[in-house]
Amino acid sequence: MDFSGYLREKMTLYWQLPLLFATGLTAGFVDSIAGGGGLITLPVLLSLGLQPQAALGTNKLQATFGSASAAVHYARAKTVSLKDCARGFVFTSIGAAVGAIVVQQVNPSFLRMVIPVLLILVALYVLLKPQLGNEDLHSRMPRVWFDVIFGLSLGFYDGFFGPGTGTFWAMAYMLWLGFNMTRATGYTKVMNFASNLSSLAFFVAAGEAYWELGLTMGVGQVIGARMGSRLVIVRGTKFIRPVFLAVVVTLTLKLLHDAFGN
Repeated sequence: MDFSGYLREKMTLYWQLPLLFATGLTAGFVDSIAGGGGLITLPVLLSLGLQPQAALGTNKLQATFGSASAAVHYARAKTVSLKDCARGFVFTSIGAAVGAIVVQQVNPSFLRMVIPVLLILVALYVLLKPQLGNEDLHSRMPRVWFDVIFGLSLGFYDGFFGPGTGTFWAMAYMLWLGFNMTRATGYTKVMNFASNLSSLAFFVAAGEAYWELGLTMGVGQVIGARMGSRLVIVRGTKFIRPVFLAVVVTLTLKLLHDAFGN
């Protein structure tokens, strides 16, 4: 065994940990408000030289901590009823598991051209409907059908591809169940946790997760998510809307660059 090489590798890793903690903290804060934390974390992991599958697995590991922390904080503030989320949690987990299996057989690159178009439509809709999410409205579909349809479809999408999942969940809650934006954000975090946890199981089983990196970022995620969710609860829709739009626009530009930039 090359002990000096092993020591250099470990020292390099330890110097990276403060950067990863700060990355997790920032991503957890942003993600708990409007989603899109992966825009911050995944490029950092890839820049460290991780292979794409290992970067994705490590990213799911740290993101699970952030979504869990935000979900718990929203639940404690009574923004979310965890009992009300049970059925959706189960169907989202199933959808994410199927998506994680299918993505190993099918190349998801075709979605890189479709998803930016959907995100642009989301941004335009939010801009043209300034009252969207200001207050609770009447539901447009039975809750059981909502949990089954969106749990399976958005869970599958998150396991299969992922970018924009939080945005689509928040819009679904506002448009179909009539939730205000604060409440929709809280419920979105619970469903994000379901799909993150389900997808993570497959990456861990395949050995595609770096625990030192993921756990360090996870600690930052927990702190950042608590800070962000606290701001959402205190300041409400007027605070969420501009952050939500900024994340949607940034995510759209990133996906367009990935699809056509090269």
